[in-house]
Amino acid sequence: MPFYLAMEEYLAGLPCDDELFFMWQVAPTVIFGRNQRIESEVDVDYCKSHGIQFFRRKSGGGCVYADGDNIMFSAIMPRSGDVSTMFSRYTQMVVDMLASLGFDACASGRNDVLVGGRKVSGNAVYMLPDKCIIHGTMLFDTNLQHMINAISPSGTKLDARGISSVKSRITTLRSNNPELDISEFKKYARHAFCGDEVFALTPSDVVGIHHRSLEYYHPSWIYGDSVSDTHSHIRRIEGVGEFRVCVSTRLDCIDNVLISGDYFPLADVDRLLLRPLRGCRYNPAAVAGRLAELATDTSAVIMSLTPEAFVSLLFE
Repeated sequence: MPFYLAMEEYLAGLPCDDELFFMWQVAPTVIFGRNQRIESEVDVDYCKSHGIQFFRRKSGGGCVYADGDNIMFSAIMPRSGDVSTMFSRYTQMVVDMLASLGFDACASGRNDVLVGGRKVSGNAVYMLPDKCIIHGTMLFDTNLQHMINAISPSGTKLDARGISSVKSRITTLRSNNPELDISEFKKYARHAFCGDEVFALTPSDVVGIHHRSLEYYHPSWIYGDSVSDTHSHIRRIEGVGEFRVCVSTRLDCIDNVLISGDYFPLADVDRLLLRPLRGCRYNPAAVAGRLAELATDTSAVIMSLTPEAFVSLLFE
C-alpha cells in the first residue's frame, strides 16, 4: 500500500502541469490520517489477528478501511485556489462520473460523496507547494465486518445494532447496481477522468517510487506520538500488597517497568522480574510467555505473588 501513497508524491514532484489520476486496490488495510493517534482509531490487535495491514498517510482526515473490493482514487493537480475550492472541484468530478452511470450521487460536506443519501466515498487532501494531492475511497463493495472492527478503538463491541448503524450511513456501488462489474466500472472511471491519455511509468520511476515508499513502513511514522507511551496505575492485590505500577512502552513493546508499594520483596525484583521484560510485547499473553521462559518463581521474589497476579498487575 505505501507504494501508491509514494506514487502520488513522486508524480506530484515531476515537472508536469497536467492533472493526473490513477486507481489502486490493496489487500485489507487500514489507512489513518496524519494527525490521528493510532490507538484511538485502529484496533491494532484485531488487524494483526485478521491479517489487516495499517499505515499512516500524509493527508489529514479520518481513518478508512480498504480491501480488494474497495477502489482507491488518487488525483494530482496543480494548485489553483484554496483547499476548499480544489476539494469541491474534485468531489464534483466524482459525482458527475457516478451520475453518468445512473447513480443518485451528490457531494456532502467538505469531502464526502453520497449515493442515495449514504456515503460511498470519503476523501482527503495533501497540499504541496505547487501541487495538490486528493485521494479517497470508492466503496464498490467491502467486508463490512472488517471495516467496523478494524477502525474501531479496542474494546468497542460489535453487535447487530452496530452493523445496522453503519449500514444506515454507508452504501456500496454494488448494492445499488448488482449488475455492475468492477472491471467495467474501473474502465469507465478511468475514461471519465483521463479520456484516452496514458502516463506510463518507466522502470526508473518504479525504483524511485519504491525508494520513497520506505518511510511509510518506519515504525516512528506509523505510530507517531504513540512510539513512546507511559501506562501508570495503582493496584491492590489482597494478601500481597498495594502496587504503584509504571510501564513505559515503545512501539507496543515494554521499554521499562517500575513498581513501588507496600509489598514484601524477597529478592531483587528489578533484576529477576522487571528488566527481563524489556522488549516484550505489551500484552498479557506475551508477558505471560516471557515469564514462563524465565521460569522464575514470582512468590520467591515478592511474597505471595502468583505469576497470574504479576501479569495482571502490569495492565490497567
